[in-house]
Amino acid sequence: MKSTLTAGAWATRQITIDTPRTIDFLGENLRVYATPELVRDFEVSCREFLLDHTDAGEDSVGTGISISHGGATLRGMNVTITVTVAKVEGRSVTFDLLARDDLEEISRGTHSRFVVEVEKLRAKVAAKAAKIAG
Repeated sequence: MKSTLTAGAWATRQITIDTPRTIDFLGENLRVYATPELVRDFEVSCREFLLDHTDAGEDSVGTGISISHGGATLRGMNVTITVTVAKVEGRSVTFDLLARDDLEEISRGTHSRFVVEVEKLRAKVAAKAAKIAG
């Protein structure tokens, strides 16, 4: 991991809420941003941010997330996601999260990720799969 990653560093990402990001169980008139999709968008935003601060062969995995989701964002609206590095402890990185749609704040929270060496993780997962198969 590069030394460029420091607390206070931040990035934003703008997305438009399309149909796959909305709930479908309340009918077409209530297609609003689904919480699991918001979580995914937060995670992707943090991972993409971290990739600028990792060395070759490194990536990151999520280790925890806690958010509120208090605003209904309609299909077609824009959402701005802001991720801010709150803490870096070795390979563990904690982010503060904020999401706003065109009219209001819709979510706040925290997300933690761990920077991994992909080949080491691949070997660990393969060993676990071998134990299950054995």
